[in-house]
Amino acid sequence: MSPRRFKPDRDVTEWTGPVARYDLAKEVTISFVVVLLLVIAFAAIFSSPDDHPVTLKSWATAMPVDFVQTAVTELDGTSPTATYGPPYNETPGAGQKIGPVSLARLAGVHIPINTTEDFVIKPLLTLPNAPALDSQVSRYESAGVAQRTSWDAAYEKAIAAASFPGYLKVPSGRYGPVGVMMTNLLAMARSGALDGALLSSPQLYGTDYTKPLLFIADGSYMSDLAANLHLQGDQWGMMNETGNFPGQAWLWLYTMWYQVPPFNTSSSGDALVWAVMMLLTLVLILVPFIPGLRSIPRWVRIYRLIWRRHYRSVTTEAT
Repeated sequence: MSPRRFKPDRDVTEWTGPVARYDLAKEVTISFVVVLLLVIAFAAIFSSPDDHPVTLKSWATAMPVDFVQTAVTELDGTSPTATYGPPYNETPGAGQKIGPVSLARLAGVHIPINTTEDFVIKPLLTLPNAPALDSQVSRYESAGVAQRTSWDAAYEKAIAAASFPGYLKVPSGRYGPVGVMMTNLLAMARSGALDGALLSSPQLYGTDYTKPLLFIADGSYMSDLAANLHLQGDQWGMMNETGNFPGQAWLWLYTMWYQVPPFNTSSSGDALVWAVMMLLTLVLILVPFIPGLRSIPRWVRIYRLIWRRHYRSVTTEAT
């Protein structure tokens, strides 16, 4: 079998010149110690922000009217979560796309969420010793679609003019049992019981925060907090910790795309950014196999800067 043909773009000649002793273990140890000391010093000087977690209780306490305004959209199925599409529900036409392909629809609904049942009715039914409330919930569930829609629309209009002078004050209207349901849901949230109800699971530890996070994200409370803490996408939020502290700086390449068109204006921005990053990752993996691209390190000769002492000594010996 004949030897493979030598290609300058792919192959290098074997080095036959002088060599220099290099203690890799020493270099690694020194680097580790230096980084460790820097981490300890920066942690002692700057520490890290310790913000309290955002919960349904903190939201309902800080912005009770906003909570109820959001809760009624969960009840009538018009909230962002209720209309999101896969993986939560089968909303027609919903789901981010790459060209004509919707990746979410290919994966299907695998975290089914019915906001009416999961965020409002089921939690209310967990309240003990509340026959009057149970009666109102049953009245709502047994009503026809048209009647429900009428109640929801009337309450949604009324809650827009609501206030909270120590209690939820809503203008009167023909919204049937919805008012009682929302008042009790607010009281449930302010007590912390709603957080527990949405975290309930058959597992020993309730660590699935999907439902409470989606509920909170549908309101304006968490969005306002994120803006104040410089965490929104147009604030390079993925690279920040809470506040304006630097965080995951290695994510600059991801968050950069959210700042430029068409990603920052497209309704499928997340899917497009994912596609670009997958393409760039593929190019990185294939660098050793792409002619020209794989030769860039040899052309730019950065290695001579790194090993400048060695090349300086070689040049001196040669002259």
